[in-house]
Amino acid sequence: MENLLLIFEAPALGVQLVVEGILLGAIFALAAYGMALVWGVMNIINIVQGEWVILGGFVALGVSQAGAPELLGIPAAAVVLFAIGWLCYRLVIFRIVDRDLFTSILATFGLSILLQQLMNELFGSDVRTLDPGLGTWFMMGGMVSISQVKVLGFVLAGVIAVALTLFMRNSRMGQAIRATAQDARAARILGIDTDRVYAFTYGLNAAICGAAGALVVMAFTIHPYQGLIYTVRSFTIVVVAGLGNLPGVIASAFGLGVAEQFAGFTLGAEYQNAFVFLLLVAILISRNMLLQRQRKYLK
Repeated sequence: MENLLLIFEAPALGVQLVVEGILLGAIFALAAYGMALVWGVMNIINIVQGEWVILGGFVALGVSQAGAPELLGIPAAAVVLFAIGWLCYRLVIFRIVDRDLFTSILATFGLSILLQQLMNELFGSDVRTLDPGLGTWFMMGGMVSISQVKVLGFVLAGVIAVALTLFMRNSRMGQAIRATAQDARAARILGIDTDRVYAFTYGLNAAICGAAGALVVMAFTIHPYQGLIYTVRSFTIVVVAGLGNLPGVIASAFGLGVAEQFAGFTLGAEYQNAFVFLLLVAILISRNMLLQRQRKYLK
């Protein structure tokens, strides 16, 4: 309660939390949109989503350690993760397409454990971060600070969202992805290679997560076993926003980011991740109750 009262006594503190939440939510939105894409097109709940984010962060670290500019790690992570995601589809994911959701959860959960162990062996278990060499802006007499790398993440999230929207609307592959998502069987009859579409979709999801991971390692920290919280955040956002709803994903991501910041401040940083899990449980219960009411009404 003392921390909550402090927000009312110092409005600048509330502004700081809101700004941090929105900037954080932009990064969440990237990973969540990738999950919504895979779920909507391939009917797969991708539990390995968070591991793609963390792996993107390690790729960005490797690019920096090789002597390249730190910001080059963002496109490099996207390209490398696209290739790994495409390969992962060809080796594993194609086997669970058209299966039930429970099978996809088990398979991708196994992949997440495998990636965690591989990252631990290759990169070590230490908490890592990357300084991009950007500064900080101060507002309201120095009471509010805005990290420039987080603003960069916000801008890049917007650019990627616009680029993905244009790609889905105007490119042949984007139109094929939309057709496959609507009716995969009809798409096959019309001559669309749905296996190629699925491979590209999964690779695109991994690339988006890779770019998000490069931003995460510059703005926060990463370690090999940190992926689960990003998976839960992505799942929470998609459940709230729904599939194929990019504006809803963005709005839900901003809301989650702000709520998480306020929860971390009022309850303590050690309970911030627990708040995300509890929020997911509450959302799932409320959605289930809403579905039950709709069924009773239809009867």
